[in-house]
Amino acid sequence: MEISDYRDAVAANRRDHGFEAVEAGAEEFERMWMTRETDDTLGDVAVLATLVEADETEGDGSDAETLADTAAAFRDVLADRIDPQPGRADGGEAPTPIGYMTFATSDPDASLLAAMNGFTVAKRRTNVFPLVYDAEAERLHRHEVPRLKGRGIYRRQADDAERLFDV
Repeated sequence: MEISDYRDAVAANRRDHGFEAVEAGAEEFERMWMTRETDDTLGDVAVLATLVEADETEGDGSDAETLADTAAAFRDVLADRIDPQPGRADGGEAPTPIGYMTFATSDPDASLLAAMNGFTVAKRRTNVFPLVYDAEAERLHRHEVPRLKGRGIYRRQADDAERLFDV
């Protein structure tokens, strides 16, 4: 699948699943979508998602360092958009911030997938999952759900990845 076709399919999925386009402050990422929901396991969640095409990044765009740097930059955007405090000024609870940065490229090498799996998901009260879409094989690579502690956020990631990025 061409990356442009994938981008269009993801845009259609985000509309079908209630993700709204983020306009203001999205200079760092051309396409961003957001939704707020209540999750049975996690409570209130705020989800921010983006799709990055490898050719949009600096350098050759498809190496492990670029993926890690881009995911870290996306964490900053997520942290700025979601109240990072344990409680908001209005007395309500802050939602759990979850971010998905899907890196679309053709034929990703093993080091790119290792960087995706080795990225620190939980940091600064945010949860950012870098994902990799292999345009040549038409396959989405996501994080596996661990068998022990912390499964809720990973289960949520698997479900969100399927409904938004797996076309």
